[in-house]
Amino acid sequence: MVATGQRFSELNPHVQLRWEVRSLQAFADQPIDVLARQYDLLVLDHPSIGEAQAHGLLVPLDGYLPADFLADQARNSVGRSHQSYQLEGHQWALATDAATPVSAARPDVLQRHGMQLPQSWDELLELARAGLVALAGLPLDGLMHFYTLCISEGDEPFCHATHLVEQEAGVNALMALKELVDACGGACLDRNPIAVYELLTRSERHAYSPFAYGYSNYARSSYVDRPLQFGGLVTRHGKRFTSTLGGAGLAVSAHSQQREWAVRYAGFVASAPVQSGLYVENGGQPGHRSAWLDVHNNQLTNDFFVNTLPTLEQAYVRPRYSGYIRFQEQAPDILRRFLGGAQTALKTMQELNALDAQWRRGRINERLHLHGAMA
Repeated sequence: MVATGQRFSELNPHVQLRWEVRSLQAFADQPIDVLARQYDLLVLDHPSIGEAQAHGLLVPLDGYLPADFLADQARNSVGRSHQSYQLEGHQWALATDAATPVSAARPDVLQRHGMQLPQSWDELLELARAGLVALAGLPLDGLMHFYTLCISEGDEPFCHATHLVEQEAGVNALMALKELVDACGGACLDRNPIAVYELLTRSERHAYSPFAYGYSNYARSSYVDRPLQFGGLVTRHGKRFTSTLGGAGLAVSAHSQQREWAVRYAGFVASAPVQSGLYVENGGQPGHRSAWLDVHNNQLTNDFFVNTLPTLEQAYVRPRYSGYIRFQEQAPDILRRFLGGAQTALKTMQELNALDAQWRRGRINERLHLHGAMA
């Protein structure tokens, strides 16, 4: 983003952009109402769109950007990345970054141990019990893994009107996740994807990460001494895992006093030439599909893009109701108690269902309140 800002300013000398960084955790669960009052441009996660739309925090980009540009963005979406920033008939952000949990491996370490890439859940557990698996088990990441395991159990999260998932499917998913965590060791509960990739590229102890949000820079020989081999996910119950879509969208604050220029910059960053060139060359992981198919980009990244694209194309999109971010902020604490052995899977599932119901009710009450205020 710094590189695109610099180039945009060079092309438009009277415009200056300054990016400020927030943590990965804050990106995932920090409410955006305060940020939208402080900044012209925001990089955000798609579940934030519900809150932003409910409170009028963002500019509807379809009112400013040409229809043919948005049509190109839709045609070249990586999975449902572009669609994930649509709500109530408007486009609230542009998918400038695409990501989902994928696998990562050190083939050289696997070979030294006489092991191969796991293809199934059972093979993954065997590799974990051999001490070779580095799991991104930080509770927020664990929540994303829980969604994946629920889908594996045949129950997509949040598809029910009154609860997160059916109790039996949720308990089975929790027990499977704990089995993997126990096999990997308690230290994994403090690792996010970046910590996992640092561990894999800087030591010879671990050989495989089964699912963590992909970062293409860890596949680049210009970035790490031991580039990782990224790929798809293992199977369970005879079906390939479905991971949970992440990535990032570039949005314009409704409070911006520089709205026209902010929108122009957003369109510049999301455009095919910038996404395929400047964005990737400076470490980015683009949201435009053409960049993922580009031969040069794959040469730079040990085929990261073509190897993980099928997983992204199938990724599950989280809900975007107004209270979901609060659910995502609080649910990991419940999950942590279970994964740490402090409570049962059944009680955990009951608490997760109750938390989801609480925030969905909050959304309904909030809308009723807003409607009353407007009247």
